[in-house]
Amino acid sequence: MKIVGLMSGTSYDGVDVVAAEFTRDGETLRLRPLGHRGLDYDAGLRAEIGALLPPAATSIEAVCRLDNRLGEVFAEAAAVGVELAGGRVDAVVSPGQTVFHWVEAGRVRGTLQLGAPARVAARVGVPVLHDLRSADVAAGGQGAPLVPAFDALLLDPGVPGPDSTAGPQPGGTGVPGPDGAAAPGSPGGVGPRAALNLGGIANLTVVAPGAPVLGYDVGPANALLDAAARRFLYRPCDTDGARAAAGRVHDGLLARLLAEPYYAAPPPKSTGKELFHAGYLDATLAALGEPVAVDDVLATLTELTARTVADACDRHRVTEVVAAGGGVRNRTLRARLAALGRGRWRLRTTDELGVPAQAKEAYAFALLGWLSWHGLPGAIPSVTGASRAAVLGSWTPAGPPVTASPAAPPRRLVVVTP
Repeated sequence: MKIVGLMSGTSYDGVDVVAAEFTRDGETLRLRPLGHRGLDYDAGLRAEIGALLPPAATSIEAVCRLDNRLGEVFAEAAAVGVELAGGRVDAVVSPGQTVFHWVEAGRVRGTLQLGAPARVAARVGVPVLHDLRSADVAAGGQGAPLVPAFDALLLDPGVPGPDSTAGPQPGGTGVPGPDGAAAPGSPGGVGPRAALNLGGIANLTVVAPGAPVLGYDVGPANALLDAAARRFLYRPCDTDGARAAAGRVHDGLLARLLAEPYYAAPPPKSTGKELFHAGYLDATLAALGEPVAVDDVLATLTELTARTVADACDRHRVTEVVAAGGGVRNRTLRARLAALGRGRWRLRTTDELGVPAQAKEAYAFALLGWLSWHGLPGAIPSVTGASRAAVLGSWTPAGPPVTASPAAPPRRLVVVTP
């Protein structure tokens, strides 16, 4: 089965497109990556999304316009995915752009993603799975993160890894290290392994033998860094973390940032731009009451992400962290994470497991599409806090259901009364 997966995250800088082929072999599901592409949003679309996100006021007209404009962009992305797959796919997973995640007292009451799935279905002519979070929310869950279903299968401690002469292979665990020995946390190693995604928000999945899968949003990864880059550098990001590397951590600012109650809240928990946005950063800087150099702001925000992620990894006693997402391109952040984990856990990327780090979430959503297609749950209750494991998403067909019988169109309707 060939599936196109799309992903537009909390950084709202573009859409990642992947094509994947899934084949089942007993209890093993094999994923063959068919290609991936990143399509950047233009400045106008980024501004339109940013103007609608909390805490900004908006209108139903603005929501409708953005929904359809995003639908056109996702339709184009889906068409690219079909090309990557060789011209034919069975389904597209288009989770949409999250514009609001409604959280009250730690409980998610609702969630909203935009992206006009009917436009995607009309463009590519296959069923489109969308609105993937709502079913888990309806079951009492956080609706996020959803990627742990992918992580749990990829890092399954019960799957034997390749032998030490074969090199890293996708779909397995226990991948040998540079010296040919089993990596920490893999079969033959010790302790839990963690999958880390560094998008707008950092989320962590912990997989340990004999224990329920654990996963949650740790806090901001790129969200506040990118907000600072837009505010002070007039750029979408601090490329490679270069400006952060030139700065120094401001202890007072870091202390204020670390005092955020979200970090101390126990999982299950999820967050997004409704909390960690530009206004949040502005308010924190204003409360500090003293000027902070731009490079020092960026260095401090980098330390915030590294510190909160490292604390979470230490809390769960992980021995290996497999990272993905746009944040892995930030050399300063990656170096700081490696330094904080030294002697306790090893940092590597999903590229070593055959999954491109920049496209991992899109591949994860393609997997969720495969699960939903087969009526299988994609959310993990031990991760989201839901009362049951939900089959995710709603399907928008490109035509009549495959089981429907062809029929001639009727010419009239007669109402039959009792």
